[in-house]
Amino acid sequence: MTDIQAWTLVFVVITFAIYIYVAWASRVSDTKGFYVAGGGIPAPANGAAIAADWMSAASFISMAGIIALAGNGYAGSVYLMGWTGGYVLLALLLAPYLRKFGKYTVPDFVGDRYSETARLIAVVCAIVVSFVYVAGQMSGVGVVFSRFLGVDTTWGVIIGMAIVFCYAVLGGMKGITWTQVTQYSVLIIAYLIPAVAVSQKLTGIPLPQIGFGQILEELNALQADLGFASYTEAFTSQNMLNMILITAALMFGTAGLPHVIVRFYTAKNVRAARYSALWALFFIALLYTTAPAVASFAKYNILGDVNGVALADQPNWFNQWADVGLVTGPAAEDGTLPPVSDLNGNGVLDFTGAGSDVANEVVINNDILVLASPEIGGLPAPIVGLVAAGGLAAALSTASGLLLVISSSAANDLYHKRINPKANEKQQLLVARIAMAAAILIAGWLGINPPGFVAQVVALAFGLAASSFFPILVLGIFWKRCTAAGAAAGMTAGIVTTMAYMIWTIDIYGNSEGIWGIHETGFGTIGMLINFAVTIIVSLMTKPPSEAMQHLVEDVRYPGRTELVARHAAGEEIE
Repeated sequence: MTDIQAWTLVFVVITFAIYIYVAWASRVSDTKGFYVAGGGIPAPANGAAIAADWMSAASFISMAGIIALAGNGYAGSVYLMGWTGGYVLLALLLAPYLRKFGKYTVPDFVGDRYSETARLIAVVCAIVVSFVYVAGQMSGVGVVFSRFLGVDTTWGVIIGMAIVFCYAVLGGMKGITWTQVTQYSVLIIAYLIPAVAVSQKLTGIPLPQIGFGQILEELNALQADLGFASYTEAFTSQNMLNMILITAALMFGTAGLPHVIVRFYTAKNVRAARYSALWALFFIALLYTTAPAVASFAKYNILGDVNGVALADQPNWFNQWADVGLVTGPAAEDGTLPPVSDLNGNGVLDFTGAGSDVANEVVINNDILVLASPEIGGLPAPIVGLVAAGGLAAALSTASGLLLVISSSAANDLYHKRINPKANEKQQLLVARIAMAAAILIAGWLGINPPGFVAQVVALAFGLAASSFFPILVLGIFWKRCTAAGAAAGMTAGIVTTMAYMIWTIDIYGNSEGIWGIHETGFGTIGMLINFAVTIIVSLMTKPPSEAMQHLVEDVRYPGRTELVARHAAGEEIE
């Protein structure tokens, strides 16, 4: 066992033991504790849990890799703009009003605001979005285990499934919340320590947010010499249309993510929900302002370490990641990625751009950049192990939140609300835990067989959330004329159109350019506009909601807890 594997094992065992202990100490025995942690989580803790829930494996593992490698700097900023902008949109536009409405889940809101048919469609949408999203998280778990512990990817995913099963099934939302607070602490420490160390080493400035500006000019010059487009130049790997569509899909998808929205139901009241959002924004900013620096530092080091060096003389990190198939040669005609080799026989490896005189011989997977950055920067083994533990924390924290959405949708919105309304607390908890266990098994299979790299899969989930939930949540709060028929038709049209386009462009045509060159990760914006149009048109053509429901919608938007909102939150049916 190498030093890196040993330190990784130490950190993984310690952190996993802490997660399970926290879940055991927070175990619940009622549905309110299982679904929304009893609604009593303090704002700072809830903010940390929201940040951990929201900053998935895509944020920790993949985002800097996309900025540095796939997006070539500027184009990768769509993820920064989309995800952070979407969170602000959610915090200001939706979260306080949904918290005031007082339901456990997004389908619960849809069912009470619109109809049981709309609730059923919302359940299907929530499950589809959550399963697509969780596939990226479990895939990230497999990447970490395969590289740092020498465990096969499949077994890595299975281990992750077992850990999530222990604390999610046992503690429900309460256990998940306090576990996520712990996981946020692990992931942010693991992200910041190597970033600060590498910044100090490269620039002499310990603040990476400032230090990376010192090497951008050098990085631009280095990339130009190797035939790459300028790192800071706009629209080199993504045109303006796709930049706008992908940013919008990520933004509106964030505001429609069911596992993030439900977090605001764990706050004590509406005021606490607003403060939770503020704390979460602070915690998120710590990572998101650091990611561009991590990307530029790693790209700078990679260009200096790999290009023009013989295969036998490549640094250790290069060989280790090549051994697990995440550093390869360029794709063959059948789409497979062969091992790295000196294709042109000039005695060295050429890591170059399309504008170079020699062809590129190295392909680096986006998902390894953050995990490999301590090794690339020459940092000691303990920091490498800590980063691996942080990657697992990011993946598992989001996976648990998504699995709870699936579980609560099945147990609360299907079983309790549709199949057995007379079910007692014990029966509901049993169904919720069975649903959680089944969801974990399916999530594991998706993690072993993901449809793309981590951030790409996650981006697809955001597109599905934007096209299904965002319009009917906004209209449900701010347009009292919106009807059940309109919401049902809009959700169906939005998610079906978006999913069909994604399947068509990814599977059938192998990542083709699609219609007008629109990327599959940006089509969620089109699906969202279709949802809005269908919902509004059908609503105007159908009978308005009851007077009582229209008054309730108005009351939800105003400060203070009116009698009508209080009656609804207490479970009284509003006709």
